[in-house]
Amino acid sequence: MATQSSIEWTEMTWNPVTGCSKVSEGCRHCYAERMAKRLQAMGSARYENGFRVTLHDDLIDLPRRMRQPRVIFVNSMSDLFHENVPADFVARVFDTMAACPQHTFQVLTKRSARLRELAPLLPWPANVWMGVSVEDERVLCRVRDLQEASARVRFLSCEPLLGPLKRLPLRGIDWVIVGGESGPGARPMKSEWLESIRRQCERRSVPFFFKQWGGVQKHRLGRSLHGRTYDDMPPLATGRAADRGTSLPVLCG
Repeated sequence: MATQSSIEWTEMTWNPVTGCSKVSEGCRHCYAERMAKRLQAMGSARYENGFRVTLHDDLIDLPRRMRQPRVIFVNSMSDLFHENVPADFVARVFDTMAACPQHTFQVLTKRSARLRELAPLLPWPANVWMGVSVEDERVLCRVRDLQEASARVRFLSCEPLLGPLKRLPLRGIDWVIVGGESGPGARPMKSEWLESIRRQCERRSVPFFFKQWGGVQKHRLGRSLHGRTYDDMPPLATGRAADRGTSLPVLCG
């Protein structure tokens, strides 16, 4: 189960784990939960358990069979560091990523404490990017946990951005994504929150990616800021740029 993705900062998704549970305010209107329930209702075998954590052992080796380099978001429908995902399963996913240097893998978690616990036991090849979600100041501890991981690229996903982040700890952070919440019940993102993060990234020369304003119908508001889009990303491990219609600047090593 690897599929092309409409997410602006990746090319495709790979879900050796599906299902999750809520841990903070950023989870309240989880898009993955809505999608999982829809797929369950449609009779999808991968989602017969709905949004309960489910391991798909047969998908662990899937990237090994993909020769063309890809940017791959790992577990868009789950959290690899969920407490119900055994440590040996996490290690097998990392072994696959290490064995596929042609791809760039993006791993994102809200469970930074478990990341900190398992990080010393995992391989950290250059093609594995590790990130944490930071929706407001209440979860800034996740950044400190991420800073302990030995990933070559560490990134923050400030999406859905639900409050100001006036003092983001950007030491050792290589990329910041910001986006407003979208879909049913979407909570608004204030422009001053976005601008503050953009300025902090600019001062620290951290690549800044503005994903969307969000809203119930996100396409109406788009993703432009100051009449332009912000698509900065770190260089890929393979030396290529992700194909998003324009080449991506190499802004950090």
